[in-house]
Amino acid sequence: MNTLFFPHLLDIACLVISAGIFTSYHLFTKWKLKSNPIYTLYGATTLAKTAWVVNIMEEKKEILAVQTLRNSTMAATFLASTSILLAVGLLTLSGQADKLGQTWHAVNIFGSIAQSTITLKLLIILANLFIAFFNFTFSIRLFNHVGFLINAPSADGSYSTSITFVAIQLNKAGSYFHIGIRAYYFLIPLIFWLFGPLLMILSTIIVVALMAQIERTPKLDCGYLTTFFNHSCQLPPK
Repeated sequence: MNTLFFPHLLDIACLVISAGIFTSYHLFTKWKLKSNPIYTLYGATTLAKTAWVVNIMEEKKEILAVQTLRNSTMAATFLASTSILLAVGLLTLSGQADKLGQTWHAVNIFGSIAQSTITLKLLIILANLFIAFFNFTFSIRLFNHVGFLINAPSADGSYSTSITFVAIQLNKAGSYFHIGIRAYYFLIPLIFWLFGPLLMILSTIIVVALMAQIERTPKLDCGYLTTFFNHSCQLPPK
């Protein structure tokens, strides 16, 4: 058993550390969203999508609903297609792993260079792509459901129950899309893992730092539109 895992020990340890850093960031943002729902752009857009459903169903803006949901479905479809194409390309590449191993291990100082290690890395990358694919397809499924539900009239003339249900389904579709994007982001450290385990750790830190900077909701600037409008805005409570 030791001879099975010992050659991959450093690579597996770096994979666990990388996944731990990635997971810790998302647990931190999830914890922050409980006290501040607009801490990230994902949280802010979740609230915006809920308000959008209420506006669409109360004002009966069916055309706007169909156009917006079509755009979301197209984005998820494109990313799902891309993930499955990358998976097929990876399967094709796996047949030449022995030839490409010399190039991949040119800067691999401490990691394993065994053929079984390369196969393990390719399998994990393939699993990550399938996770992205299934999450994007789940989001497409729910976007299609919302397209019908958002135009369905309430049986008793009250929209209270149906609006809540549609908003939950729309945000659930957004959650699947969000997880698919996360799988795409984690694909970057996995690609660098092919060239060495230490590069995987370094790339994970860089990706998490970029996500923390990009996904943070910017502060509301009340003077941003003063050139065009002469009114103030209300800052969110801290």
